[in-house]
Amino acid sequence: MKRSSAGHWAAIALISGSAATAMSSALAEDSAPPQIPTCTKKIGTLAVTEPENPWWTAMNLDSPAALIKVFVAQSKCFTLVDRGKGLAAAKAERALAASGEERVGSNIGKGQMKAADYVLVPDIANRNAHADKTNIGGIVGGLLPHGLGALAGGISLKSKTADVVLTLTDVRSTEQVALEQGHAKQTDLGWMGGGGGGFFGGFAAGGASSYANTEIGQVVTMAYLDAYTKMVAELKNSAPDAKADNVQQAVTMVKAGKMYTNADLKSAVVRQLDAGMSLYPTGEKTGVWWKVNDELGNGGWVVSTLFQLAK
Repeated sequence: MKRSSAGHWAAIALISGSAATAMSSALAEDSAPPQIPTCTKKIGTLAVTEPENPWWTAMNLDSPAALIKVFVAQSKCFTLVDRGKGLAAAKAERALAASGEERVGSNIGKGQMKAADYVLVPDIANRNAHADKTNIGGIVGGLLPHGLGALAGGISLKSKTADVVLTLTDVRSTEQVALEQGHAKQTDLGWMGGGGGGFFGGFAAGGASSYANTEIGQVVTMAYLDAYTKMVAELKNSAPDAKADNVQQAVTMVKAGKMYTNADLKSAVVRQLDAGMSLYPTGEKTGVWWKVNDELGNGGWVVSTLFQLAK
């Protein structure tokens, strides 16, 4: 009986040990820091712009644009172009070059600036004006994608929650390519106690250290990461190509001319074209001839030396 009893307790100890190991593994998994999504190829060139309402100043936080730039840089999903302080400094440098103050061979001039394919605006999802005063936000609310059709709650200092929105717009077409909401709460920071605090180490270098140093800043960070993760997943699925999707660009006649049925001056004339008239190239070309459409639906061929890209 004693041997049997000893075996019984050994079995219980073994089971308990296994359960403890499983629980420890689960806790370790729950304590893992969040991951910024990554891409194997660039989606496009991106400029991050601050929202009109500087809500972050009331909470002594840095601009959310700085936070998003850290996500973008680490994800390698976009090529970042600076449209803020960096652009202002670049303009000053270009002004020096244009004035002749810089040495010969500096190679600074027009036509070198990389265009942004998309503009990303990080904002908060607002709630109505009668909300608790501890809530940072304004009047507007609305229906959001992914079945989240409810009035969003902004940032609550009282309950330590954050609801944010990322809006991605195509620069050429002004089409809203993505609108993603992110949500986070204080309890989502459980991984911080598991040694995951190092996640915030890279934000100081990106000018977003205040998001790492305050609890509400950390919650806002997680909300934006939630939105950014959803946005990257959506873009990977839809695979937009800003340049290819907007290949058609208007041109303006700088001289009066004619539209022909074929790329031949001897072919029939479709119509007369006045200087200043807008035309829309189809992308088909033969030598100096471009196939175009006008605003009335007429199509034909025009000599490209008679027009220029519309400004």
